Amino acid sequence: MEQLNVGKVLSTLEGLTVRQLRERYVEVFEEPTNSRHKDFLIKRIIWRIQAVAHGGLSERARTRAAELANDADLRMLPPRANPCGSAGALTAVGKIAVQQDDHPLMPGTVLTRPYKDRTVRVLVMDNGFEYEGKVYRSLSAIAKVVTGSHWNGHLFFGIVKEARK
Repeated sequence: MEQLNVGKVLSTLEGLTVRQLRERYVEVFEEPTNSRHKDFLIKRIIWRIQAVAHGGLSERARTRAAELANDADLRMLPPRANPCGSAGALTAVGKIAVQQDDHPLMPGTVLTRPYKDRTVRVLVMDNGFEYEGKVYRSLSAIAKVVTGSHWNGHLFFGIVKEARK
């Protein structure tokens, strides 16, 4: 009996395309696969080749696996094809109610904040906040535009709540 060289087989499998791996999978398992994940296919094929070459699991291991499978909670029904429904059913169109803040800022107020080598200026408006000619719904959105990362807008502009009594 010829000795199995796992490294050689593995390097051969890694050089194959996904289509070729799927064909090899059919040769080894005698059934088709739905997978198109190259790493998964390689692992399954190499496992099967080793199992055939070395005899697979012992009878004791098979018995134990069967015991574990009997004790496991198994799904009785397949998952629904699309549990969330279509994207159109999840999309809501309409006006957005903006919650009033604990610290409403008076329209016309100008917020300034030094950031890096510039000064950020924001005008408070009735319908949002104006920054560089664009109107944003929140200070956090402006802070994200300025910094490139998520910020709490009130913290970014130094607007702090008074201590509650």
